[in-house]
Amino acid sequence: METSQLNKTPLAEEHVKLGARMVDFAGWWMPVQYKGLREEHDNVRTNVGLFDVSHMGEVRFKGSKALETLQWLTTNDVAKLNDNEAQYSLLPNEQGGLVDDIIVYCLKKNEDYLVCVNASNADKDFAWMVKNNKGADITNESSYWGQIAVQGPKALALMDKVFGFKASDMATFKVHRFDYKGFKAILATTGYTGEKGGEVFIEAKGAATLWSDLLAQGQEFGVQAIGLGARDTLRTEYKMSLYGHEIDDTTNPYEAKLGWAIKPSAKDFMGKAPMLKVKEEGLKKQLIGFKMLDKGIPRQGYSLFSFDNKEIGKVTSGTHSPTLDEPIGIAYISSEFAAEGTEFSVDIRGRKVKAKVCKTPFVSK
Repeated sequence: METSQLNKTPLAEEHVKLGARMVDFAGWWMPVQYKGLREEHDNVRTNVGLFDVSHMGEVRFKGSKALETLQWLTTNDVAKLNDNEAQYSLLPNEQGGLVDDIIVYCLKKNEDYLVCVNASNADKDFAWMVKNNKGADITNESSYWGQIAVQGPKALALMDKVFGFKASDMATFKVHRFDYKGFKAILATTGYTGEKGGEVFIEAKGAATLWSDLLAQGQEFGVQAIGLGARDTLRTEYKMSLYGHEIDDTTNPYEAKLGWAIKPSAKDFMGKAPMLKVKEEGLKKQLIGFKMLDKGIPRQGYSLFSFDNKEIGKVTSGTHSPTLDEPIGIAYISSEFAAEGTEFSVDIRGRKVKAKVCKTPFVSK
């Protein structure tokens, strides 16, 4: 697709100024890297990094039927959320597969919620929500918000300095609404790297101001802008699911090890019966993390084999871990091979290479 046809975030020109290498990502013109993937990855693990995540979608649920609608549409128990709390959840389809994974932010209990959805799924998710609405006032606010993720051991200190309130006093999955230089903003202590920090929603017209201030005032903390390349290696090291890789419309979330985000005893929800049926009949496959025992980097779609040459699974994500300096992967594997320490082989372009199921996340804070 021509660059002129791609969607651009409110920060697109800021990335160009910083010399980022820009790519087409799900129809968006996005920075894949600035100084280099390894340097950016390491900086998030040791200092603090800024990510432009303005391409993510935001959908607002308001009114007396907001909670009822979200309870039906999602797997987690939204009724448990009080004002200014957030929750990871799943958006199931009728078959018990996944339309998306999401975060629900409670702005006012029972009547006002913001839902963040994946960039590539924003239009699909919004249409799905409207189709299955139980009477809520549903608005697609994606064009209204810019979003910046601030991640790393020094992220909270940077936000304390720039925002003028104690972000460092907030527990994880909490929300704080504030005004930043005349722009509406919401800080949520969530993220996609395994590090401390938060994700800041700000009116799109104020995103560049906030981005510039975070960079300027973050020099003492070693702040850097971070591209999509490092975002992917960071989330892979923490075995965080990515839509289109670990989860999709056919995924059973129990097989994806996301059962903790499903609350079947608390409520009814879309696709509940077929989703639970898979679990009750015994999981045939499971999502695991693995390390290579021989040379080779696993990639999405590579097949896994037992040593008697039976195909037993597929790689969903794989990379060379910058933190561990070794190849790692995430895969669905037959349940009989899912135990930690089990060895198998990965077919890397016709070459069978040994690997082993390992404990995840691959790195710890």
